[in-house]
Amino acid sequence: MKLLDIETPALVLDKGILDRNLARMHEQVAGLGARLRPHVKTAKSIDVVRRAAASGEGGITVSTLKEAEQFFAAGYRDILYAVGIAPNKLNHVVAMRRRGCDLTVILDNIDAAQAVMAASAKNSIPIPALIEIDSDGHRAGVTPGNAALADIGRTLGANLRGVMTHAGGSYDCKSVEDIRGYARRERAEAARCAEQLRAAGLPCPMVSVGSTPTATVVENLAGVTEVRVGVYMFFDLFMAGLGVCTQNDIALSVLTSVIGHQPEKGWIITDAGWMALSRDHGTASQKIDQGYGVVCDIRGRAIDDFIVSSTNQEHGIVARRGRGVIDMSRFPVGTLLRVLPNHACATAAQHAAYHVVNGGVEIEAVWPRFSGW
Repeated sequence: MKLLDIETPALVLDKGILDRNLARMHEQVAGLGARLRPHVKTAKSIDVVRRAAASGEGGITVSTLKEAEQFFAAGYRDILYAVGIAPNKLNHVVAMRRRGCDLTVILDNIDAAQAVMAASAKNSIPIPALIEIDSDGHRAGVTPGNAALADIGRTLGANLRGVMTHAGGSYDCKSVEDIRGYARRERAEAARCAEQLRAAGLPCPMVSVGSTPTATVVENLAGVTEVRVGVYMFFDLFMAGLGVCTQNDIALSVLTSVIGHQPEKGWIITDAGWMALSRDHGTASQKIDQGYGVVCDIRGRAIDDFIVSSTNQEHGIVARRGRGVIDMSRFPVGTLLRVLPNHACATAAQHAAYHVVNGGVEIEAVWPRFSGW
């Protein structure tokens, strides 16, 4: 089967680019003396993650308990649930740990720590936890140096497994050197908090950091035991805008068909709207606004300066950047195009499967993916 044979819109994954991205990150992290714990939230696919974490010995990261269930069923035992734990999920966590899943949770406050300890005591099941550190003021976490860190650690007692942080502020950087600064800060603050816990007589065997931008450019991981990254598998236009990859490193695209034209407006109409591409317009904050995605031919080669300039639910509007004239005869109804996504996580979430190619139009496999919480 070829891309020409399937209905659109459809999600396309270039296996060759995927494997190249996986190998590059593995070499980067291993070369700095840490282990890679891939984040599976973007992939949500057993087939993809088997390529990223073949043996599973380094563990994986999830953002939903559904992901944890799916990957535990597939043989992955060491799983970090990297979203602050809500008390109403602790029964689920206990049930998974009772079945043999080494599931670790994260938290950043005494209330959550007390809930974890209560559930652990009630069920006679240890629930290991990492304390989330706010290394950049971006989101959640305990501020480095805050006395609350040791208080949370003492509340967890033997259930304390270590610290983790995510340098989400790196997504707002304007240069690769700025991202390197966030990488240095991420490492230093995580290591500092680990030492703060150890100085209080508390265990801290795990020191976990990670974001795709910082992991791609980091030069020193001293004091860090593992790196969590996810979108590096596929990359996207936002990552390219940050300078941590190029458009040629983007493994995902959405196959779409031309269904009409509006010549007087300079529009090509396609059947991939925001339900297929997502509403993510994150590149609007970057130097180059890519609209809702860069438009390519059926082989994934970018076409001139074409972007998806706007979307409706099931319609995509393709135009030249700056609204230049388009020779509509080049794109008759039925022409197949591919759109590179702004945000791989959001775009992949719209689809139930990857149509796997390897640099061409032959579909080598269809890999299912799942969604939900």
